[in-house]
Amino acid sequence: MVEGKSEREVARYFGVHRQTVKKMCQYAIPPGYRRRSAPASPKLAAFIGIIDAILEADKTVHPKQRHTAARILERLRDEHGFTGGYTIVRNYVYKTKVRQKEMFMPLAHLPGHAQVDFGEADGYIGGKLMRFHYFCLDLPHSDGCFVKAYPTEDTESFLDGHVAAFAFLGGVPQSILYDNTKLAVVKILGGGKRKRTKAFSELQSHYLFEDKFGRPGCGNDKGNVEGMIGFSRRYFMVPLPVADNFDALNAKLLDGCIKRQQAKLRGQTETIAERMKRDTAALMALPAVAFDACHKISTRVSSLSLVRYRTNDYSVPIQYGHREVLVKGYVDHVDICLGTDIIARHKRSYGREEFIYNPLHYLALLEQKPRAFDQAAPLQDWVLPEVFDHLRRLLEARMERRGRKEYIQVLRLLENFTQMQVEHAIKQAIGLGVVGFDAIKHLILCAIERRPAKLNLALYPYLPSANVETTEPRAYLSLLQISRVGQQPVMGESL
Repeated sequence: MVEGKSEREVARYFGVHRQTVKKMCQYAIPPGYRRRSAPASPKLAAFIGIIDAILEADKTVHPKQRHTAARILERLRDEHGFTGGYTIVRNYVYKTKVRQKEMFMPLAHLPGHAQVDFGEADGYIGGKLMRFHYFCLDLPHSDGCFVKAYPTEDTESFLDGHVAAFAFLGGVPQSILYDNTKLAVVKILGGGKRKRTKAFSELQSHYLFEDKFGRPGCGNDKGNVEGMIGFSRRYFMVPLPVADNFDALNAKLLDGCIKRQQAKLRGQTETIAERMKRDTAALMALPAVAFDACHKISTRVSSLSLVRYRTNDYSVPIQYGHREVLVKGYVDHVDICLGTDIIARHKRSYGREEFIYNPLHYLALLEQKPRAFDQAAPLQDWVLPEVFDHLRRLLEARMERRGRKEYIQVLRLLENFTQMQVEHAIKQAIGLGVVGFDAIKHLILCAIERRPAKLNLALYPYLPSANVETTEPRAYLSLLQISRVGQQPVMGESL
């Protein structure tokens, strides 16, 4: 090109092919090797339809049970008489799978919309290694997040997570995108419609947000929250979190969410906190009253005064036996209601087939059946101060069988008074030597009303003191003499 020589001369001079010289003249830098797409092998051409059918059928089976290229080759040889090699089968399968891979559209997210999902991780809670679940709400516009951990992924945690997240954000998102979790969806209907669970319908009715659902099995439809679940696990839960209880763990997770708001993500000119201002401005206002985040079931109290909730049995007072009640299960406690009244409240148990008793619920029955006292299951793990056992020994020593019933009556004082009040009154009664139910109840009432007890005469100095002496025989003689004098006739009186 510089010296005006022909391509043939240059090729002869450098000892290269004329086509190479032509390419060097066309390109400033070597274009590299470019392979032409070769047509399917003649040996494979007759079997392409069979391979395509196998790959299409694989879409409906478990991913780990789909055909590999080697397995397809075996089937072609055994079932269809294929005589070709592995390489041409592998190359065709690879190209076909590449063509079938889904492509995605970049999305722009408006402020005020959210995505929700659950993740799971391991940690040491209360000194015990356990796998817990965590609720995650993500705001795609700003990448703001809220994370809260729970012992299980159930209706209670699903509802409580929403209530806590809305309180943290100070408002309600206009719409929330979910997967097809059974906590929200009973059945997938045609045309993209869903039949919602009763609990989720109540939540949506209370907060009035729009619900959206991704396609079944397509986690990429809510890719933002999926990414946030992974981020939370890697940054908030590595190394394994250690906490005394779930309240302490959630305090750490909330602190992590707040600190993350100062980050400036790739491709953004603003921090998460600055972008969250647009999100929060687009949120709907919170209702005046927070949603009652609980799972409700109707059931009947058994003859043992127990109510079953999620495989565990909880006690109620015996006067409600055999009656229809409403059980409201929360994340941390269980309420048992009759009408609008809460008749029993217990700490939530996450074990299985456990019995959760309140001993006070059975004292009225024990008063009727005192002989069952020592074998009563609700009282086996009831730990009371030593003074209660001392009182029982004194009562049974003085009153025998009646003493046990008297002791149960004293325990029933715990239905209306605190343990500290009853314990203090028992100590007073033993000190004054007035061991009994009436005396102990009197001492409690006097302490509450701030008045002196009438069991100690030293507190009443204006009362005459009584001096009781030992009786002697001569005292009876003086009484006899007085009696005889009183029987003598008076003058003027007929005999």
